[in-house]
Amino acid sequence: MRATALLAVISASAFTIGTAAAQDLQLPSEVTPQLRAACENDVRRHCSNVKDPTYAKVKSCVRRNFMKLGMRCQLTLASAGFKQ
Repeated sequence: MRATALLAVISASAFTIGTAAAQDLQLPSEVTPQLRAACENDVRRHCSNVKDPTYAKVKSCVRRNFMKLGMRCQLTLASAGFKQ
């Protein structure tokens, strides 16, 4: 479950990082509307500077910035099984 939740955040953040990339990205079913609503702005704010976003780069950014994410995002991730 932890990996699934992290994948959801990574996918959501990859979606928000670049418009061109977002158009080509198919979000997995784990990216629920609640997760996206809770985390999209935070991930955009803290990880938009990731150049050439790959799974590993965005994953690292989310982990590095987890405590900077809003409480709503942190709680949503925690309820999805993500543990920092």
